[in-house]
Amino acid sequence: MFLRNDHGLEFGGGAGVKSAFPPAPGTALSTKLKRRVFANLDLAPDLGARIGTLTWYRGVATCFGLCALTFLMAPGFETPIYGTVAPALTGAEWDAARAQAITPLASGATTGYRVAATRLVSPLTDTPERPIISLDAKLASGDALLSVLRRSGVGAVDAEQVGALVTRAVAFDDIQPGTMLDITLGRRTDKAQPRPLQNMAFRAKFDLKLEVARNGNQLSLKQIPIAIDHTPLRVQGAIGSSLYRSARAAGAPAKAVESFIRTLATRVPVSRLGSDCKFDIIVKQARAATGEVQLGNLLYAGVSGCDNKVQMMPWESNGKTEWFDGLGKGSKTGMMAMPAAGRISSSFGMRRHPLLGYTRMHKGIDIAAPWGAPVYAATDGVVQFAGRSSGYGNFIKLNHGGAFGTGYGHLSRILVRNGQSVRKGQQIGAVGSTGMSTGPHLHYELYKNGGAVNPRSVSFTSMRQLTGSDLGAFRSKLHQLLSVPVGRGAVKDED
Repeated sequence: MFLRNDHGLEFGGGAGVKSAFPPAPGTALSTKLKRRVFANLDLAPDLGARIGTLTWYRGVATCFGLCALTFLMAPGFETPIYGTVAPALTGAEWDAARAQAITPLASGATTGYRVAATRLVSPLTDTPERPIISLDAKLASGDALLSVLRRSGVGAVDAEQVGALVTRAVAFDDIQPGTMLDITLGRRTDKAQPRPLQNMAFRAKFDLKLEVARNGNQLSLKQIPIAIDHTPLRVQGAIGSSLYRSARAAGAPAKAVESFIRTLATRVPVSRLGSDCKFDIIVKQARAATGEVQLGNLLYAGVSGCDNKVQMMPWESNGKTEWFDGLGKGSKTGMMAMPAAGRISSSFGMRRHPLLGYTRMHKGIDIAAPWGAPVYAATDGVVQFAGRSSGYGNFIKLNHGGAFGTGYGHLSRILVRNGQSVRKGQQIGAVGSTGMSTGPHLHYELYKNGGAVNPRSVSFTSMRQLTGSDLGAFRSKLHQLLSVPVGRGAVKDED
C-alpha cells in the first residue's frame, strides 16, 4: 500500500515493507545522508568548469576569502616581528672563536689555543732533520738534467759529477722529455751545505736504465740494460662495412691504420674493396721486459681474399724509402704538367720571335712567373747539363731515362750540378730572365728521342723496378714479415 504525506510524497508500506515515513532526525539513515553530502562537498572547485553554477560561485567566494586572509596576515598589517642580533665578539671571546673557526689560514684561523710552554718543555738547541729525503723530479728536456738536480736540492759538485757520468752512457738529447728521476738525498753535517746525493735512478732510454749511487765521497754509475723484443705486431681481419673501424676493432693503432689506407690508395681504390676482402697490417713494435710497448711505423700493407690482392712493403733505395709491391715494383709517377706556378704565355710551335723579329720554331712553352719563383723537376732524373747555354741563359737539362728528357731555361739561379740525381718535385732552380728574354719566365722543353715535342701533348709515367741484389733482399725481407703470425709472432724485425 502507498501513503501520501502532507508534502505530497508517497511512501510504500504494507506487510514486509519498511516504514514509508521519513526517518526521524538522528537515525542511522540521516547520518549516512550527512556523510554523503559532506563527501561530495568541494570547497575548491575547478573555476574553469561549470561556470555560472552555484558550485562555481561558491568556489569564487572561497578563492576571494583565502586571498583576503593571506593579505591580512602579511607583515605590515599586523604588529612587526622584531629580531635580535647577537653583539660582535671581542677580546678573548673573539680569539677563542677564531681559533676554533673553519676559515682559511690566510684569514687568521688556527687549529686551537696556543698555550705558553710549561716547565715540562725544554728548548732545543737545534732543529732535527730527517736522515734521508726521497723525492721525484720530472725532466723537461734532456739538457735540463743539471737544472732539475739543482732545483731538487742536489749540490753543484754532485750535479756536475752526475752530468759527467750520465754523458758517458747516453747523450742529454737522447733523454726523452717527461722522464721521471727517483732521487734520494742523504744526511748533511752542516745545514749551511746542501744535502749529498745518495742515490738517483731513471730510464735513460727505452732499453736502458741508469743508477747513480754514492760510494764514500764519490758517485758511481751503473747501467742496467732492459731486454727488448722487436717482434712486429700483425693484425688481420675482414674489411666489412668500414676498413678503418674494422682495423681499429682488431687492435691496429690509429696511425698505422691511416698509413695503411694511404698506402693502399696508391694501388687500388679503397672504396671498391669488398666486405669479403681481408686486410693484413704489420706494424713495427718494441716490447720491453718491464712491460712497456712502443709501436712504430707501418711495415707491411696487404689485402687478400678477393680480386684486389695487394702486397706492399717499404724499401730504401738510392737514399729514399719507397713502397714496393710483392714483385719489386714501385709506385707510378707521372710528369708534372707545370714545373713552375704561373700561366702559359707562349705555346709550342712556330712564332715570331719577340727579340729577333722573325718567325721560327719555339721548341717549348713559356710559363710566366715572378722573378725567383721555384722551378721543380718534372720527374725523377739525372742532371745532364747545368750552366750557361747561349740564348737559354742559365739552363738545366735532365735525363729521365729511356727516350725522355726535359729542359729549363732563363733561370735566375741553378741549384743542382752535373750528374746529380733529382726526385720529382725537387726544386732545381728559380725563375729568371737570363739569355734572350723579355721578362721573367720559365722556358720549359720536353725531349723525346732527342727531339723537342710539345710538353702539353705528352703524358707518361715512370715506375721503379728493383733488380739484382736489391730485389733478392727485398723478397727475403717480405718473406720474413709474412711468416709473422697474427698477434705477437716469433720472427724479429732487424731494422
